Amino acid sequence: MIVNQELEKLGILHAVADLGVVEIFDDITEKQRIELKENLLKSGLELLDDKRSILIEKIKAVIIEMIHYSDEIPKMNYSDFISEKLNYDYTYLSNIFSEVKGITIQNYIIQHKIEKVKELLLYDELTLSEISYKLHYSSAAHLSNQFKKITGLSPSFFKQLKQKRMSNLENL
Repeated sequence: MIVNQELEKLGILHAVADLGVVEIFDDITEKQRIELKENLLKSGLELLDDKRSILIEKIKAVIIEMIHYSDEIPKMNYSDFISEKLNYDYTYLSNIFSEVKGITIQNYIIQHKIEKVKELLLYDELTLSEISYKLHYSSAAHLSNQFKKITGLSPSFFKQLKQKRMSNLENL
């Protein structure tokens, strides 16, 4: 693990608490912090030492996990789910997220849900109604409207584009 190696090089006592989260036991000097930050950047990693940035990353991780990596999206309100997962008041989380990212948590969730819809449409295993049910849309029409609003395309046109690309590749 790159982060472990960099911390060891600098002689910083630490423990890995969670994926991407490291607990540092001693105070580190400003020089060590700058060197760690620079070395991590060279590896494409970012040192988040600002509590707000860390919280934003946690919110994003919960949303991505919820939409992309769980078999079943929770049936409870997303606000309750995120609040419960992170042990913070949702209004507080929402305000910080909007302030820092310039987008609401709700819009961030919608963007990720539409990415998931695209993925499911490309797999071509579920109908639009099944996808809308799986992602807790009130109807296929609601999903279609949201999809078009975000992508500029209808789900069926998006699917046709994929089929055209596949047939063009086969004709090469």
